Amino acid sequence: MKIINIIGARPNLVKIAPLLREAKRHPEIHSLLVHTGQHYDEKLSEVFFQQMGIPEPDVNLEVGSGSQAWQTAEILKRIEPILIEHSPDLVLVVGDVNSTLAASLAAAKLGIHIAHVEAGLRSFDRNMPEEINRVLTDALADYLFVTEPEAVENLIREGRSRQNIHFVGNVIVDALRQYLPLAQGSRLAGELGLTKNGACLPFAVLTLHRPANVDSAVALEGLLKTIGAVARRLPVIFPVHPRTQKRLEGLRNGNRSEIRMIPPASYLDFLFLLSRAKMVLTDSGGIQEETTALGVPCLTLRENTERPITVTEGTNQVVGQDANKILSAVDAVLAGKWRGGRIPQLWDGHAAERIVAVLLHERSRDTKQQEKLVGITKTDLYQIGLDGHSPAKFGGC
Repeated sequence: MKIINIIGARPNLVKIAPLLREAKRHPEIHSLLVHTGQHYDEKLSEVFFQQMGIPEPDVNLEVGSGSQAWQTAEILKRIEPILIEHSPDLVLVVGDVNSTLAASLAAAKLGIHIAHVEAGLRSFDRNMPEEINRVLTDALADYLFVTEPEAVENLIREGRSRQNIHFVGNVIVDALRQYLPLAQGSRLAGELGLTKNGACLPFAVLTLHRPANVDSAVALEGLLKTIGAVARRLPVIFPVHPRTQKRLEGLRNGNRSEIRMIPPASYLDFLFLLSRAKMVLTDSGGIQEETTALGVPCLTLRENTERPITVTEGTNQVVGQDANKILSAVDAVLAGKWRGGRIPQLWDGHAAERIVAVLLHERSRDTKQQEKLVGITKTDLYQIGLDGHSPAKFGGC
């Protein structure tokens, strides 16, 4: 079984790592890794590959940044020849970035089966480019691997058959469980002055990269002002996303002294920060899941979430850009009044195993059906004359 695995942005690396590791355990699977280059920071990507044990990509399309339409079109153009050359049985995509949709479109046009990991997640906000990518990818995919029960219902409402939907758990949690012990060796807390007598002092973590938060100078300034107030109560560590850095450079008061802005952290360093944080303020979907798995309070700086289970069962609260909501939630965390969450069903570190088991089972079933069909073609169809000849001509064979 030949699988081409698609990655395009750093969060995809976290999700693909457990799948590549599990596939490697099965000699009947031949995996290829294609990096579209949608987001590619050579230094940071190298660290991710090294720390997570991910093999270097077999192909890097080196697409680079651009508008939504340009980037999607460019990936389509560059990936089609790769799919034709390697003729895989399956294209596996993760998440909701432009690479996810573009690779799925190319595979669908070529009649190649598609597996979507993290299917069925919906914010119901079509202003988010990621929402468009999710809906369209799920419409194309043959195998829909979901992380939470509500995603199953979303897909059924959109007309997908239960036969195509597989509730398997969350590969982000697989990665977290594998790499968390390694992350505890991080020296970042000491480098940032967040330790005393060998123990971590309380701190918060901030991430921002969604267009609704960073593309508007007014929205970004407002959030920085609110979080600056939080930073006067406890240190706020802000690993700045490259997209956000560009927007900060355009602000008159972008580099607020209250907030500790640092370069993007490696996966292990960032996982360490998440695991030790008093709270996390974020607009990232994956971080909502990681904080739920870690039991760390999470304040989502958006008006919605495509991962509702992190709110209903986890440690997440959606607070948007409203300063009063943000500060009230911060007060609750610091006062020890944040409600405790629980680990959602099947977030047990074995999602990748379930995904690979489903794919192998389906592949085996398809092979048996093909063998059966070939058998019919060579015998029964001749016998009943469906090949255009009379059975007598073939001696009744």
